Amino acid sequence: MSDLPLSQIRNFCIIAHIDHGKSTLADRLLSMSHAVDKRKLVEQTMDSMDLERERGITIKAKAIALPMTIDGQEFMFNLIDTPGHVDFGYEVSRAMNACEGALLLVDATQGIQAQTVANMYLALGADLEVVPVANKVDMVAADFERTCQELEAAFGTRPDSVVKVSGKTGLGVDVLVHEIVRRIPPPVGDINAPLRALIFDAVYDDYRGVVVYVRVRDGMLKAGDRIFMVGTRSEFDVLEVGVVRMGLHKQPALKAGEVGYVICGIKTVQDVGVGDTITLSRHKDTIEPLPGYKRPQPMVYAGVYPTNAAEFDALRKGLQKITLSDSSITYVPEQSDALGSGFRCGFLGLLHMEIFQERVERELGLDLVQSAPNVTYEIVKQDGTTERIAKAGDLPDPTQYKEILEPMVKLSVITPTEFIGNVMSLSLERRGLYLNQEHLGKDRVLLSFKMPLAEVIFDYFDKLKSGTRGYATMDYETTGFEPADLVKVRILIAGEEVDALAMIVHRQFAEQRGRNLLKKLKEEIPRHLFVVNLQAAIGGKVIASEKIGAMGKNVLAKCYGGDISRKKKLLEKQKKGKKRMKMIGGVEVPQGAFLSVLKVDNTPGA
Repeated sequence: MSDLPLSQIRNFCIIAHIDHGKSTLADRLLSMSHAVDKRKLVEQTMDSMDLERERGITIKAKAIALPMTIDGQEFMFNLIDTPGHVDFGYEVSRAMNACEGALLLVDATQGIQAQTVANMYLALGADLEVVPVANKVDMVAADFERTCQELEAAFGTRPDSVVKVSGKTGLGVDVLVHEIVRRIPPPVGDINAPLRALIFDAVYDDYRGVVVYVRVRDGMLKAGDRIFMVGTRSEFDVLEVGVVRMGLHKQPALKAGEVGYVICGIKTVQDVGVGDTITLSRHKDTIEPLPGYKRPQPMVYAGVYPTNAAEFDALRKGLQKITLSDSSITYVPEQSDALGSGFRCGFLGLLHMEIFQERVERELGLDLVQSAPNVTYEIVKQDGTTERIAKAGDLPDPTQYKEILEPMVKLSVITPTEFIGNVMSLSLERRGLYLNQEHLGKDRVLLSFKMPLAEVIFDYFDKLKSGTRGYATMDYETTGFEPADLVKVRILIAGEEVDALAMIVHRQFAEQRGRNLLKKLKEEIPRHLFVVNLQAAIGGKVIASEKIGAMGKNVLAKCYGGDISRKKKLLEKQKKGKKRMKMIGGVEVPQGAFLSVLKVDNTPGA
């Protein structure tokens, strides 16, 4: 199959809003290929992580090579299935660099959503040929005409260019396959030029080292070649190259225009950079590197600490492996008075952070304590210089700076017209500034706001969903930093300051937020044999306080007589719970307390 001319290769990705059926459509394309064993096909075949199957979402972009026979002619489809959630947008942008075209999938029962718009502009920015596809047309609630009207209103797409399919039943997929061949251009590249290949992904394999996924732009790559990675300035001997099907399939070579994998026995993850250019060693001084990726700016920061201090090294090695497959995560070591040694990690959003924590606990078998997420602030010092602050604990004394600047975003919300009032009031409560509205079809509207990122990341999305009965969707992009009247709220437990719970909030909401947080902490922290005082303070002034009454908990109280193994079981259960707690001045604080900041109702006057 690798002897096919470039005119018979198609490289494309599937992009859409979350839950619009990308992985299901990918399954249909897999089942049409004669290279995939039908017995190995399951629902969402390409979602290989347990976490992806459980949640029904795609987290990692995945490439697969599908040999197809269309009208008696052989073709090679290099398909990349991408995530739909805004937090994984970096995966989508990287996948696009390995393609010439994209299938823009729209759920015909829901129409255009916020992330559909964001992904479409990403595709146009990457200069891809976009094929619009209306999915789920077999469903009773599907409205194909309305979907076409919305696509035309948003992007100027001609209604006759939209392909009707059902990923579930396979309806229209054969028409789509012909449209892919007709409308997506074949790759271009000079097989006789010096090798240039773009690394668009990498994973760590315990037995074979780092497996690097590449898109070959020019030249040819084969086993035995000595390669040079331009960014990391490292050299390796190629042990194996091939394409990805339902596993890794060895090939003699990868030629210009093809997508595949390279194994060089790389054991240290620092030697591979996603977005780097691979060339042959002999061309390393003359080659022009390919344009890589713009590193994403982390939006949300959280402290990550092992519950057992002895696991710090294991956590560091685990972070290296996870950041190889998800290079949008950043981390730096940090020391916390309350939580010990750990890392300050940067994420693209709250779901991204949640998925990361689950991956660490599952893949590495480590128990973590995670501080509440927060955004980055900038302070203007007295001498006029600016400094980035990653957490509230780093904020210096107010006499040392002139003002604090907070990150702002442009927030786009798509909602049915009946919920405009709810979205407006929610956004304005969160210090949002209304920008404009745009109608998409007769009953849906796109609202734009300028809003502080800190107000968006906590629970704006949850409140938006409940205020619009789940119909609204949102997307945001950063617009820079702006000054605001912000203060640092310190939290004290039994008289000791807990840096992991400190927060930077707007002055007018400080007292309310502090009081709400203390109420949450009172619910989370178990009662002790002594009274525990909880306080919130700005500088030296206490603005709110709560007390946790004294009590001794006897888990064996209900066991009168009976077998000793029953008592042991209860004591073991209690011991297990205590393992995830941190001691603060003799007070045991559970993991839930550090995340209780998230559950605080941020609405003013709540």
